[in-house]
Amino acid sequence: MNTETLASSTAESLAETSRPSCQLYVDQKDKPGTLRDSVDQSLARYFGQLDGLEVRDIYNMVLSEVEAPLMEQTLRFTRNNQTRAAEILGLNRGTLRKKLKQYGLL
Repeated sequence: MNTETLASSTAESLAETSRPSCQLYVDQKDKPGTLRDSVDQSLARYFGQLDGLEVRDIYNMVLSEVEAPLMEQTLRFTRNNQTRAAEILGLNRGTLRKKLKQYGLL
């Protein structure tokens, strides 16, 4: 096996096993899509429904809409282990607790 084939084979193996897939099922037909696709579709629908209304502070609105279920699902995944949830999210445990309080999850 030459170096190029080995590198290609290794890269493929790592891509398959190094981290969980980011694929989600986004509709009733079980067609896989990414989280990014879901967010894109939701934002397109949101902007399409504004019908000329002025909108402000959408950045913070989107963050809060995403952050709350992220915290909730991560806690569910860790069976309410805040230390593990903080590690998974890449947050300090104190920051996690502050956010949990902010969203009424604590």
